[in-house]
Amino acid sequence: MTRDEVLDEFRAAGALLEGHFILSSGLRSAVFLQKAKVFADPARTERLCRALAQKVKAELPEQPTIIVSPAVGGIVPGYETARQMGLKALYVERENGEFTLRRGFELGPEDRVLVVEDIVSTGLSSRECIEAIQATGATVIAEACLVDRSGGEADVGVPLIALTQYKVPAYPADQLPPELAAIPAIKPGSRGLA
Repeated sequence: MTRDEVLDEFRAAGALLEGHFILSSGLRSAVFLQKAKVFADPARTERLCRALAQKVKAELPEQPTIIVSPAVGGIVPGYETARQMGLKALYVERENGEFTLRRGFELGPEDRVLVVEDIVSTGLSSRECIEAIQATGATVIAEACLVDRSGGEADVGVPLIALTQYKVPAYPADQLPPELAAIPAIKPGSRGLA
């Protein structure tokens, strides 16, 4: 899929939003990708994750044995990408503020893990997810995501395969451009909600 085709899927789902948004990282942006609207449509999710699975297969010299995603946003694309690749899909979730495997999920030294995320901005949650997986003794061979908002700048600690890159400026709250500062901020994501 081309960049325009990926973004058209977000547009068609009403998931490419413009305004003043507080991102999971705490940074502010004039654009928000509301992936939950994309994942509400199984056919759209299948198209995107099939394309991501094909890209992973083409770019990775060593194929994964299992997929792990961070909860909540990564569960749906992780599952569908795993389905497209014929693999199992697990996820980590936060317990006492830290990612961990729960619900009887287990990984071991024989596992070659592909982390699948929805959107990567700064790479923080990706790095936290990867650390939790590595603590089990498994090896993370790469990460894949639908959209890399950093434009290739995020360092997740392993190779990052993005279906597309979509560089959108993001700003600290105290360094907003005037046009963004004039709009009330909203936080459409889930991180940090009580």
